[in-house]
Order: sequence, then structure tokens, then C-alpha cells
Amino acid sequence: MSSSHPPHISNPFKPAIGLGNCHLQTIFPRYHRPRPWIRTQCHWWQTTDGDRLALHTPAPLRDDADSPLVLVLHGLEGSVESPYVQGIMQALLSAGLQVAVMHFRGCGGVPNLLPRAYHSGDSDDPRWLAAQLKERYPHTPLMAVGYSLGGNVLLKWLGEDGQRSPLAAAVAVSAPLDLHASCRRMGQGFSRVYQRHLLNSLKLSLRSKAQDPELARQMPSLDESRYFSNFRNFDDHFTAPLHGFLGVDDYYTRASSKPLLKDIRRPTLIVHAEDDPFVCNSAIPTKAEISSEVTLDITRRGGHVGFVAGSLWRPEYWLEQRVPQFLQQNCGIQRAHDD
Repeated sequence: MSSSHPPHISNPFKPAIGLGNCHLQTIFPRYHRPRPWIRTQCHWWQTTDGDRLALHTPAPLRDDADSPLVLVLHGLEGSVESPYVQGIMQALLSAGLQVAVMHFRGCGGVPNLLPRAYHSGDSDDPRWLAAQLKERYPHTPLMAVGYSLGGNVLLKWLGEDGQRSPLAAAVAVSAPLDLHASCRRMGQGFSRVYQRHLLNSLKLSLRSKAQDPELARQMPSLDESRYFSNFRNFDDHFTAPLHGFLGVDDYYTRASSKPLLKDIRRPTLIVHAEDDPFVCNSAIPTKAEISSEVTLDITRRGGHVGFVAGSLWRPEYWLEQRVPQFLQQNCGIQRAHDD
């Protein structure tokens, strides 16, 4: 597998000494930086279907043609308090960029108002929010970064919109790309531990929402343990019916971003590690499957949203260098000096 991808590597990543294993790469950041350190304000946006989206900003947004705004999309059950979101906020702010973190519906500990929630192909919500931001800040270049589920959503959105995309540039990190393959990978080996953790988190979120009797009546039973036995069962009984899909296979097919990568018309970086414990290598795109606007950083190691360089004692978060670098190079404005 790896032999077909080195020609596409534009910025090789070297794992930290002592953190070469994919699971250490995946887990270490969660415990090395466990507490949020950037405070944000939450702004609620009322959606057209009677729900709400939370947008978190570390500083008031302003309409400024010289200060692009980066919309951050988190992963499954993530939030503005996730260590990788905290880290990229700090890096983007240090690079002189504005930042806004969108919570997918029901994330961040606050239940949303409808039976539906969010899913891996939910491009409509960030598309709608981006339109609101462009209307409010018309002179400000808009870019986006998506992690894991949020990365797949971002790539799908870019492919669907093509030349109409409101984004100047984008970065997707550890995106599942092919949900059929990702589901198979999550059912293998130690990856089942991640699957169990995420399903438990989803169940807790759904129980919180089900405290509203009206919403509970419109949702599948939370007492059926088999619905939470693996992602395939969960997506077949919850995700698919609540979001208008015919079933789990219809959902995985229609929500996967990989078939749309060739339709992307904005400078886009895809960062992915071949040892990602969440994604099968068969999901990694070849040059023939992407548009000329897409850059692939395919690394041999890095885990899932890990990419910890340096050493175990002095770790360096490589994504927090690579992501701002790419966005600054492709934001569509000329800077008078480097920040």
C-alpha cells in the first residue's frame, strides 16, 4: 500500500521518539493536554428547521480582508474543549487568523432540539453556517479545517459545491473518506476499544436528549443494547432513519467523501496516516481520485489525529505547524510580512 503513495507526500512527518506506535500517537495527546486552556464565547445560531448550532469564538469576529476566518469542524463526539481543537485554535491565532469552532448538533454537552443530530455526511449545516458568516463578514476570506468526522464532512461539502464553494482553502485531517471501510476497520483488533468508547459517549448524549419525553418518543429505544454493539448497528438503527437514509449501507455510500474528491475546486490539504486505527488503507485516495487542487500528505505513521513529533519528553504537535502553513499559503491574500 505504502509504495503507491510516497510520490504524493509533500511534507513527511516523523513520529516522536517513544511514540512510534499508532495507538500511542492517537491516545497520547488526550492525556498530555487533557484540559482546555483557551476560553471561548458561545454564540447560538437558530437554524431554518427549528434547531440550533453553537459557534465558539476565542475573540470577537470582525470583518477584515487581511484576517481570514477559519471554521473548525471537530470529530465524532468532539467539541471546542477537545485537545486537538484547543491546539489548532492556539496555532491559528498565533498565525494571525480568526477562528470559529462549530459544534455539530447536540455536541458540547448541550442537547439539540430535534430527534435528528449529526452524521459523517452532514454538509448542510456547515454550508448554511458559512453562508451566514459570509453575509455578516463579507470582506473576510473564509477557510475551514475538519478533523475525522468533521474532515469527511468538509471534503464532502467541498466536492458538492465545486466552484461555488465559499471557502478559499481547507484542510481535512484523518477523515474516514470511505465509511464502509472505516466501519470495518473499527471492528478489528484494538480499534474496537475506540469504537466502544465512542458508542458509550453517543449513548450518554442520546440519554441526555431523551429526557425530553417528546423527543424520546421520536427516537429509537436506548435500552436495546444491540443497537450500541458496533457502529454498523448504531448507524442502521439511529443515524440512518433519523437522517433520511434508507439504511446503513445507503448512509455509508451517500455520506462518504472519497467519490467527491475529484470535484474539489479549492486548495485543499488532506492529511492522513497509513497506520490510522480508524480507517482502512483502501480509503486513501490515489492521484487519479483527486482533483488538481488537492494536496495529499500521506504519512507512514501518525495514528488518528495524532501526528506527535519531537520526543516523548518534548512533544511537538506537527499539525499545528502544517495546517496554518497551508492555509496561509492559500488564503488568497498577500501578507506584507510573516506573523
